[in-house]
Amino acid sequence: MRRFGTGRILGLLLLLSLLALRVLDPGFVEALRLKSIDIYQLMHPRAERQDLVAIVDIDEQSLRALGQWPWPRTIMAEMVAKIVEGGGTVIGFDVLFPEPDRSSPEVAAETFQGLDDATREKLRHLPSNDIIFANAIRASAVVLGRSGYRVSGSVPTAQAGIQTGIATLGPDPRLFLVEFPHLLQNLAVLDEAAQGHGMFSVSPDRDGVVRRLPVVAVAGGTIVPSLSLEMLRVATGSETVLVKTDPSGVRSVRVGAFEIPTDGKGRVWVHYSSPNLGRYISAIDLLRDRVPAGALAGKMVLIGTSAAGLLDLKVTPIHPALPGVELHAQLLESALTGSTLSRPSYTAFIELVLAALMSVMLIAKAPKVNAGTLFALGGATAAVTLGVSWYLFAGLDLLIDYTFPLVASFLVYAVLVCTNYVTVSADRYRIRSAFSQYLSPELVEQLAQSPEKLTLGGEQRELTVLFSDVRGFTAISELYKDDPNGLTALINRLFTPLTRDIIKRRGTIDKYMGDAIMAFWNAPLTDPNHEVNACEAAFAMLDSLKALNEQRQREVGDNQPVSPLRVGIGLNTGLCVVGNFGSDLHFNYSVLGDTVNLASRLEGLTKLYGVPIVVGEKTARAVRSRFAVLEVDHLQVRGKRELERIFTIVGHADVLGDPDFVELVERNGDMLAAYRNCDWPQALELNFLCRELGKKFGLDDYYELYVQRIRHRANTSVSSS
Repeated sequence: MRRFGTGRILGLLLLLSLLALRVLDPGFVEALRLKSIDIYQLMHPRAERQDLVAIVDIDEQSLRALGQWPWPRTIMAEMVAKIVEGGGTVIGFDVLFPEPDRSSPEVAAETFQGLDDATREKLRHLPSNDIIFANAIRASAVVLGRSGYRVSGSVPTAQAGIQTGIATLGPDPRLFLVEFPHLLQNLAVLDEAAQGHGMFSVSPDRDGVVRRLPVVAVAGGTIVPSLSLEMLRVATGSETVLVKTDPSGVRSVRVGAFEIPTDGKGRVWVHYSSPNLGRYISAIDLLRDRVPAGALAGKMVLIGTSAAGLLDLKVTPIHPALPGVELHAQLLESALTGSTLSRPSYTAFIELVLAALMSVMLIAKAPKVNAGTLFALGGATAAVTLGVSWYLFAGLDLLIDYTFPLVASFLVYAVLVCTNYVTVSADRYRIRSAFSQYLSPELVEQLAQSPEKLTLGGEQRELTVLFSDVRGFTAISELYKDDPNGLTALINRLFTPLTRDIIKRRGTIDKYMGDAIMAFWNAPLTDPNHEVNACEAAFAMLDSLKALNEQRQREVGDNQPVSPLRVGIGLNTGLCVVGNFGSDLHFNYSVLGDTVNLASRLEGLTKLYGVPIVVGEKTARAVRSRFAVLEVDHLQVRGKRELERIFTIVGHADVLGDPDFVELVERNGDMLAAYRNCDWPQALELNFLCRELGKKFGLDDYYELYVQRIRHRANTSVSSS
């Protein structure tokens, strides 16, 4: 995870886009938030209280017994009386009575056929069913329901009606409340008898699910309370409802001792309890005195319907078809127990800040930690977010949306991971392309999988450097002066096995220079045995060259001798600078330093000393336990006062135990000491002994060189005398 510059930029741009999207809050964002609240509702429904609210249900059983709806108002009056008799405190009607009762006596007097005049006159003087119902309402604490409509042509024109006192604290609530253009009310005679009037209309969310109920709304330009809120007002004996607002919208609604938190539009998040038939009482059971004693005592009573034919079924988070009257019962229970859900206006700001903090943390940490740690960090953050959100919901009835922070941070994380994947893939491709010609496939793949091991900007490191050059290449070129393609093919045949020998032993090909090869070890990947591997490669190159010469001879036959190819190899170990060198247009991964220069010089000395391999002192010290190393001379190296001892390698570890080699090392050391002390007779005598021992190891040319040197120096010394 080395380069996250692009990932960081993309992550930040995505985060800003997501924050802007949350501020706009389109439908799909809201839908995700609402679904998460539904999950919480299902996981942790509100504990039910059956001692607070009861529902008198106009159910299928009652409709079969009493006939189709609407029933005569005398039956409704009887229901009110039965509820009061049973100890009900406040009665709320989740049904509407906007038209006169068609079964009233005065209506019958005008519409029934076959009646005599006396009977018609008696009917006209009987009290109407609406009057009887109004008297029952007046004698008890009744709240009549109202309905808000959005389509003007769907309702008849209604009277102005009686309005509940509404007080406000803050900006005008009508700027924020859910609005219904029209309000359908009850008959004036009924409205005047009731102690309260509340709207029972609901406003589902976009997906049709009822999660929030408006406790105050605007209908026909007037602020009206909901049925549940009005029942609370009547129960507490309050004259007015207080609506508290701020610039962001409605904050809460207060009635008596109850303050109910709302969203900005004056809606209450209902904390639903599990559906339970225990709060329902069939209307026919109430009328026929089949209700257990005490079933209504001290309870607020709602009258509504669960009958499917009356079309008052609602979709809720806990049930796909819940009677509308139960929504008001659930809200009443929540308000009475102080367990309504709350989602203040500032929660959106908290969610934005939380999403930003989580995402910025991931963006900041991404370049500094590995993928596993980043994933664990993201998982821990998500777990904490979920845990806090759950605690706030289950413990404090506070709704904090966990989906947006989690989704936002996950998308940012995904961008970081994808960008990193693309970057790493590009890096791996670049590394494979750059080093496939210079490293073994195993090393290339290791670099591709662990690019942090590669320093391309330049670093100082101890390397072993190899130079290899074809001896007598000019003469060979002359043989191919009329066949340049043949010369190219010959060099390729030579370089192919030699390159493989280097790469197979963890070497890096630096460059090809005409007939020369430059390679090094211990970069770009660390090789703790770079000196040994370099020497192994040198011997492998000599073996490959021998095999190539034999193959060339076989190709032309024994009767036509072929000039064999020979190479000299120089090896040196020391500090180098390794990295990309070149220009903006072209660069190579290469090495620089005195160590490189000396390695090149040592390669050139192989011809002088008549040996195929010459190595520096540091290389010789590192491999002397693995190879048969023999000192050949010392050199004055630029920048150093002390002479640099140089060596040749005559064999592998099996030669180290050869008695002839052991003696050769001792005699060779004595010869070099006598030579350096200008003891020419002693040096010449020791040279002859070494020469006999060295024949076994192919050192004839080396000792012949020292014979010539000794004699030349001896003659020079005599002449000077």
